[in-house]
Amino acid sequence: MDSLIQHFRKDEQPFIETTMGWIREVEDNYSPKLTGFLDPRQRFIVESIAGSSMLLVGMDGAFIDAERQRILIYPDYYVPETADYQIAIFNVKYATKFLKLEHKDILGSMMSLGIDRSKFGDIRVGDDEVQFALVGELKDYMTANFISIGKAKVTMEVNNHRESLLVTTETWIEEIYIISSLRLDVVVAALINLSRQKAASLIHGEKVKVNWTVRNQPAFELHESDILSIRGSGRFKVIAIEGRTRKDKIRLLIGKLE
Repeated sequence: MDSLIQHFRKDEQPFIETTMGWIREVEDNYSPKLTGFLDPRQRFIVESIAGSSMLLVGMDGAFIDAERQRILIYPDYYVPETADYQIAIFNVKYATKFLKLEHKDILGSMMSLGIDRSKFGDIRVGDDEVQFALVGELKDYMTANFISIGKAKVTMEVNNHRESLLVTTETWIEEIYIISSLRLDVVVAALINLSRQKAASLIHGEKVKVNWTVRNQPAFELHESDILSIRGSGRFKVIAIEGRTRKDKIRLLIGKLE
């Protein structure tokens, strides 16, 4: 286990300790443990640690291709069901004739209610409605308190029919990059065809995020399942590190959001 944990970043240690606590809880009680909504990198960490402990994991984010999902850690005897993930799905209705809500509007309103980011999952914005996933225990609270987004009055409806959920229109284009290292400046330079010096300037200028956190150190090392946002250039994800070439370069499989 120690040899596995040392491969994660130092600033991921608090989450790793939390994950270890979940693992111990499942092992001690021999019963499932449900997490909040996790991003792809967090899920990668949980999967890695749970797998080394001979436990199984299931994931559900309600939406097809959900970016944020809850994880169920469970012993091998257990057979998970959809209800185990305890996800409430809401439709948000508003006067689309007068305004158009965006993802950031909904996210900001939820955060203003004091709801932790781990308590809600993906937010999908359609032509005439918004849908989002929430931990089941907050369903009544959300129904009573989520009555407006900015100046827009909204009506909340619980959606119990997954077949009616909005489908993302996001498309990720995959491409292999041959790079010398996993340093952030090296990868950014390769992704957007810049010199390392210019890539480092972007990073120092806090224009690059990794897993939704600004990273301003060019030497920051990327790992599998990381999500990169480069201001003005879009979003990328590290799908896999596919070994090395004969010249000892790294083969990196990257997805770019179109």
